[in-house]
Amino acid sequence: MFRHQAQPLVSAPAETAVLALLLAEGPLSRVELARRTGLSSTAVTKAARPLIDDGYLYELPPERTAPGAGRPVNPLAVAPDREYFIGLKISSDQVFGAVCDLRAGIRTTAIRHLDVCAPELVAALVAELVDELLDSESAFRDRTRHLGVAVNGDVDRDAGRLRHSGLLGWREVPLAELLAASTGLTVTVENDVRALTVAEHWFGEGIGTGYFALVTIGAGIGSALVVNGHLLRGAHGVAGEVGHICVDPSGPRCRCGARGCVEAIASTGAIVEAVRRSTANPDLTFDEAVAMAREGLPAAREAFARAGEAIGVGIAALVNLVGPERVVVSGEGVDTYDLFGSHIQDAYAAHVFGAASRCSLSLRPLPWEEWARGGAAVAIQALFPQPAAPSTLGAG
Repeated sequence: MFRHQAQPLVSAPAETAVLALLLAEGPLSRVELARRTGLSSTAVTKAARPLIDDGYLYELPPERTAPGAGRPVNPLAVAPDREYFIGLKISSDQVFGAVCDLRAGIRTTAIRHLDVCAPELVAALVAELVDELLDSESAFRDRTRHLGVAVNGDVDRDAGRLRHSGLLGWREVPLAELLAASTGLTVTVENDVRALTVAEHWFGEGIGTGYFALVTIGAGIGSALVVNGHLLRGAHGVAGEVGHICVDPSGPRCRCGARGCVEAIASTGAIVEAVRRSTANPDLTFDEAVAMAREGLPAAREAFARAGEAIGVGIAALVNLVGPERVVVSGEGVDTYDLFGSHIQDAYAAHVFGAASRCSLSLRPLPWEEWARGGAAVAIQALFPQPAAPSTLGAG
């Protein structure tokens, strides 16, 4: 039987703390690890020993210290080539794949185009893609056990099931089981925006933050939150949905059924529809709307300005509620950031409250390969014990 749930590489809290910190911020000395984790130097040494023996950590040559400061120290570092991970991003017409090392560094990539987006056909195509990736370098196949999948929709990560994806047209698909059977790898499935957030929190803009948010703009408006160092899932698998914050009760109808959601105003589809109405051109494409806005057409510029304002208000609401240290704005929609970036920043500044305004808002353009890297990041994360859901803590 194929397994779709990864077994933790580390289980003891001390080992978990040491390896996680070194993955994100290493190399670090044992003294610094002790200071940062709150462990004793003896506990750090004990936690690191099995990871060194297994080849996940290694000691760097001694660093010189100041005169009188004691003997030189040997910083500890992660051996990124000790293990590799396949990351996938499944879209409605393509599957993007990447081989990443233990620190989520992309080593190689590949793409497959989908003619028919059906789960069984996707599983077969993924098997071909994985074989191509693993055969691209001799070390990959022997050192790769885990596959992480980033996919649009409502994902039950623990069960490895995609409950619903409007983009793919899938419902109740046992995706981890299908892909484990087709590839022979241990599979972790996660919502694509959450997967990207894990990658950014562990290995990108969010390193070192306890409270972090990522917002993606494009065909939809997605978001995910890290609270107290952990990805927030919510009691029912929904949390931090900035795209469905209402910013205009009399605004256009959203695909969720409500009116005036950020997504109903600021998604690429909503923007092009607004320009179509203003220009009485029902066949207008998004690229044409972008060109019109850059040429200064008032109707097109207004549509992008309204989108930027909606996004800025939505992000301000998120920041006011949760108080993250940093928000990263990403997604395919950032290619048109020149048309609404200032409106996002202005609306955010106007609506964020008090000390929450110290939360920085930064732009992070990401190519599709980074979404696949997000899949690899959740596979790496699965090597660590996962925290219990807040709703179960303290239950008797």
